[in-house]
Order: sequence, then C-alpha cells, then structure tokens
Amino acid sequence: MNNEKFLFEEESHKIIGASYEVQNELGFGFLEAVYHEALQLTFANNLIPFESEKKLEIYFKGQKLQKAYYADFICYDKIIIELKACDGLTPEHVAQVLNYLKATNFRLGLLINFGTQQVQIKRVIL
Repeated sequence: MNNEKFLFEEESHKIIGASYEVQNELGFGFLEAVYHEALQLTFANNLIPFESEKKLEIYFKGQKLQKAYYADFICYDKIIIELKACDGLTPEHVAQVLNYLKATNFRLGLLINFGTQQVQIKRVIL
C-alpha cells in the first residue's frame, strides 16, 4: 500500500467539498457563470483563498505571449480550477487543463463540471 499523500491533498479536499456544497444547493442545469459566482461565495464562506478570473501569462520558447490565460480560479496560489457546465467531461477538457498547467508551471488543476446530475471532478496533475 502506498502511503504517499495526494498532491495538495488538504487543499483539494476543501475545494472539492465546496464544489459539492454548490452542487447540492443548485443542482445542475445552470450556466457556468452561475456556478462560478456560487463557488466564489462558497470559497469565501469556507475561508478558501482564491483569485477569480486570474490573468496568467503564457510563455513560448522563453518569450511572453501577448495572449494570456484567465483561470476560472486559482486557489491557494497553486491550484488551477477550470469550471464546466456541460453534458460530461471529455479528453479535450483534460487536455485544456494540461496545457494551462504546462503554460503556467502549476502542478495541479481541478476540472469541475456542474452540468451533470452529480458534480464531476477530475484531478489533472503535471
């Protein structure tokens, strides 16, 4: 049995708990923006440090690009949160988060989909 902890385990559990809190209250069927705002309030109420729609610079071959990525959330200054409100998560969604991790040098992203009856959460690790 592997006793190694998950990357940012405690922080991840708090974020996931907040996601379930939002899903339990709102259910599914709203637009992503509604879940974003509800999650923002839930993070604040649960004292989870976050920045909403945080601008992150992207580099290519050592040069900063003019285009930037706006993360739905950055929590604890080290976890990217990407929200969805769709029928289900796809490999393209995972690839999107992987690209964000590569471009920003973050190590963990949480892909959270509120568009299904049960919230879907995928840990994406670089």
